[in-house]
Amino acid sequence: MAKVSAMTGTNSTSLDDLLKPNRRHLRLQTLVRLRWLAVAGQTASVLVVYFGLGFKLPIAPALVVIGLSVILNVFLRLRFTASVRLIPVHAALLLAYDILQLVCLLYLTGGLENPFALLLLVPVMVSASTLPLRLTLVLASLVVLSASGLAIAHLPLPWYPGAPLKLPFLFVAGVYIALIACLAFMGFHVWRISEETRQMSDAVAATELFLAREQHLSALDGLAAAAAHELGTPLGTISIVTKELMRATGPDDPAAEDIRLLKSQVDRCRDILTKLTSLRDAPDALFARMPLSSLIEDVIEPHRDFGVKIVKELPAVSSGGGEPVGRRSAAVLYSLGNLVENAVDFAESKVVVAAEWDASRVQIRISDDGPGFSHEVLSRIGEPYVTSRGVKRGQGNEGDFGLGLGFFIAKTLLERSGASLQLTNRPPPDHGATVVITWPRAAMDLGDLSEDAATGGN
Repeated sequence: MAKVSAMTGTNSTSLDDLLKPNRRHLRLQTLVRLRWLAVAGQTASVLVVYFGLGFKLPIAPALVVIGLSVILNVFLRLRFTASVRLIPVHAALLLAYDILQLVCLLYLTGGLENPFALLLLVPVMVSASTLPLRLTLVLASLVVLSASGLAIAHLPLPWYPGAPLKLPFLFVAGVYIALIACLAFMGFHVWRISEETRQMSDAVAATELFLAREQHLSALDGLAAAAAHELGTPLGTISIVTKELMRATGPDDPAAEDIRLLKSQVDRCRDILTKLTSLRDAPDALFARMPLSSLIEDVIEPHRDFGVKIVKELPAVSSGGGEPVGRRSAAVLYSLGNLVENAVDFAESKVVVAAEWDASRVQIRISDDGPGFSHEVLSRIGEPYVTSRGVKRGQGNEGDFGLGLGFFIAKTLLERSGASLQLTNRPPPDHGATVVITWPRAAMDLGDLSEDAATGGN
């Protein structure tokens, strides 16, 4: 679970983005319905007190205050659709209005002496369960200031004519303290429970996404094994024919170079199929007693003969000590090779594979000078069946059938090893794409090779 956020961190539709607090927007319809409920309760209370109990109160101003909420609700209903979701600041503003509207009613009907003063807690509870903590604290501060003002200044509490009810100040102070105490305790309690519920929901969503990606990868493992088995026979036939052609062709024959290239590519296909069938049995640990510079050289060597210059860059001086050394992993070698191959496909003339490290991380950066990622691909790359595969190597339409599975497999295998991936386009005036792969140093560095040799590899 600790790796899930890294796994999804490069995708604009990724889990990390979807779980951000500012994306948990409160529906406008929810606030509108709560306000209609408040309007109904306030209207009923005012009318019952004035006409039913016969208590004198400024009913006209009270109905005007209630009418403002009616006007606001009608406006919101006509102006916006029911499904619209509010950004947190706008939701907080509407809740602040509800607080101030209730404060006006309480001022007209006895202040904190009115039993309905406890309803000041409701907007803060709504905020605590749905909005960020900072906005909830702002609304809670507004309630505290309003309650302080109501404790001092308010119209008399409606009561029987000729027998005004005057509550002792000590009682009003007790109500004030109780209100603030409930606000603090209940607000924190609701926020804490809501936060834990969100975290649990996020964990479940992350687990489901992780399992779905692993299921994709497991299915592709089986397809890779089947492809290796099926392709073995035709590759063997091609290899035999190529050897016969090499024997029948003289060294000065113009086709000799093409035949040698064909033979080298057949051998490379066999190596790739061998790697694919060995991925399931490869160790999870990051390389296999292999310096980072050797790893990069092994990755880029098969791609040097395609008309694109590949440059390896290592830091002259590093602040993080010696060069990292890790275990060899077929999965990591395959994944990095796939990323380099993509860069060579799209590059115009040059691909740079740079490495750097310090005491806390190890990073490999693969850059090309091609057109870069399109906006549509950049927003979804890393998902299976998303591609903008070029046709440079084949110089024909045969290369257009890429399904994006290679990058999906590479990304998933690298993340399984503990790495995180970041995809960007180079800033102008440069052009091209950049893929940055970063490991925590503790996850891959096994120490100095010389120390391991001195101890006999134990």
